[in-house]
Amino acid sequence: MELYDVMRTTGAVRQFTGDPLPDDVLARILDNARFAPSGGNRQGLHVIALRDKDTRAALASLCETGARRYTAQKRNGEGPWNPLRPMQVSPEQLAATEVPAEMTAPLLTSAVVLVVCVDLNVVAALDQDLDRVGLIAGASVYPFVWNVLLAARNEGVGGVLTTMAVAEEPRVKELLGIPDDHAVAAVVPLGRPQRQITKLTRKPVAEFTTRERFDGESLVT
Repeated sequence: MELYDVMRTTGAVRQFTGDPLPDDVLARILDNARFAPSGGNRQGLHVIALRDKDTRAALASLCETGARRYTAQKRNGEGPWNPLRPMQVSPEQLAATEVPAEMTAPLLTSAVVLVVCVDLNVVAALDQDLDRVGLIAGASVYPFVWNVLLAARNEGVGGVLTTMAVAEEPRVKELLGIPDDHAVAAVVPLGRPQRQITKLTRKPVAEFTTRERFDGESLVT
């Protein structure tokens, strides 16, 4: 496929056919994705490919903590897990919230689940002393994750970047034997999509790009 076609049609895929994703195809996806940039080209990535059903079920269960709060806050009209706005949902409301099955189903129905980790010894977290949630260290891992999804699309495979498991990161690390100095950056189910989206809806460039300043005039007029 042409690059721009891939970029414009790589949407989140959460429903899969059940067809297998052979190791050679998965290896080809990762072989191309590995050329993503990382800070200082230190490439502190580790990918765990999960096929075992019991392990995936355990991981899906751990995702329920993050998914429960996400669901409860969304139903309450809040921005789920927002770092600037404290949760208004009561502990009782949170405990009573049922997690929709579709929020964990991709981990069970995909052909493979990739758990993408990053070595914190080799990231440059320039925002670590700022009074806000850290973002910058993600530059060393998320370009790779996006490359995985682009490469998967080129192979006729789909997936979705999920982060619900991170709410239970210590237990995820114990489940998968992840060292203390590594962080869980993403959980990515991959498989053959039941339906391939061919047209995505996104904001136009004029809405998010300005000249010279945040409040400058739009780049596109």
